[in-house]
Amino acid sequence: MEWMDRTPLLIFVAAALTLGLAPFVPEPHIWEKLKMLFTGTLAKPIDIFDLVLHATPWVLLVVKVARILWPHR
Repeated sequence: MEWMDRTPLLIFVAAALTLGLAPFVPEPHIWEKLKMLFTGTLAKPIDIFDLVLHATPWVLLVVKVARILWPHR
C-alpha cells in the first residue's frame, strides 16, 4: 500500500473520471454494468470483466481517500 500513499490523489481522480466512466455516450459504462448487476442480467463473462475493469479506478479512489482520512500510522 506504500505505492498508494506515494501516488497523488489527482491520479486516482483522473483514472476514475476517464476509465471509470468511459465511454460517456449514451451513458457511462459503469452505470450500465451496475444496472445489469442489480437487475440480475450481468451473466456473460465479458460483462463481468467490463464491470471489474470500470469499477477498479473507483475502488482505488475510495481506498486512497480512506487512507488520507484515516492514516494507518
